[in-house]
Amino acid sequence: MAQETRKLETAMDHPLIDLITARIRAAEAEGAFDNLPGAGKPLPPCDDPENALINRLMKENGAAPEFVSLSRELARLREELRAEDDRTKRREIMKEMSMMEARIDIARKAAR
Repeated sequence: MAQETRKLETAMDHPLIDLITARIRAAEAEGAFDNLPGAGKPLPPCDDPENALINRLMKENGAAPEFVSLSRELARLREELRAEDDRTKRREIMKEMSMMEARIDIARKAAR
């Protein structure tokens, strides 16, 4: 394992690598990594391992894919349409809704 760590240190040319390695070794010596919850169990399944970190951060911070935020905007436009009596304004809202639906379709395809 020491050889693997040394290879990793050589591959990772970061100015703080020595400090990071020293802190990890000290934590290991103190038993900080012993008996962690989930130790020895498989990692949870991940549908998109390449973007797992990004997806988790987005979820934790309340971010949503573009098509979701566009869908919310479409719902707002539908409410606005229900409340509007003026025919000209209703027509404008419906045009905007049509454009929004097209943008949602494009965003959904891009998310796949």
